[in-house]
Amino acid sequence: MPRNDQRTPATSDLPPGPPSPRSPDFGPLADDYDRLRPADDNWWELVDVLVSEGDLRGRRVLDVGCGTGRLSVALAERGAKVWGVDLSKEMLARAQIAAGRKVGLKRGSAEALPFKDGWFERVVLRLVVHLLDRARALPELERVLAPGGRAVFATFTPGHFEWYWLVDVFPEIAEIDRRRFPSPDVLAGELEQAGLSPVRTRSLAQRSRLTRAEALGRIRGRYISTLRLLDEETLAAGLERAERELPEEIDVRLEWAIVSAEKPAAQ
Repeated sequence: MPRNDQRTPATSDLPPGPPSPRSPDFGPLADDYDRLRPADDNWWELVDVLVSEGDLRGRRVLDVGCGTGRLSVALAERGAKVWGVDLSKEMLARAQIAAGRKVGLKRGSAEALPFKDGWFERVVLRLVVHLLDRARALPELERVLAPGGRAVFATFTPGHFEWYWLVDVFPEIAEIDRRRFPSPDVLAGELEQAGLSPVRTRSLAQRSRLTRAEALGRIRGRYISTLRLLDEETLAAGLERAERELPEEIDVRLEWAIVSAEKPAAQ
């Protein structure tokens, strides 16, 4: 339910669009999603960067691909007036529990957002852009943004897949995700084509450690969407390698690209 001070921005209860071919069904992961991806210091650092780059404090913000609502709630607690949208009804059920009345929630796809034109001052997408049909979704972001509004994305750089720990036991992941994740330059060009310009990009490198037990638990839970695109045979072979080869402590490197783009102000 929306908060008392928020009017619903939807013109109608539009049916959700079809899932992108780049995106698996996140429903089976909903109950374990936050447990497998804990909000550690790196998570909170990225939130702070998104708030700064997106100028999100006090703004009317749409969290696209909100999932379990954790980012939506964090932004609301920083003074934003937040709506979250996600295609997965299971994810939205978890988000409703987490958000209560702090955040408005709607089911829908990024390619057909169930909100009226120009409603939001900001849109934010954290690890979502690679799941979308960007030719349809980016114009939708432009449509729901008010003149002078801003979109901000957190995605991975191409170099991320050279260093990510999971690639050592699942080499297929690097190949799949290099195709799915747009480079910052490619994304910038697509944003400009959708009418969102100028574009700004900054990088953020993070390090952390995982225990072997934590890493195996994440693999078994298919905690990233790419693992859900692998067939059962490939998953089993990678898990067997992980059980055999992973050290007791694993160095995790994350290489982020934070991309923001503005909708020109009305003339």
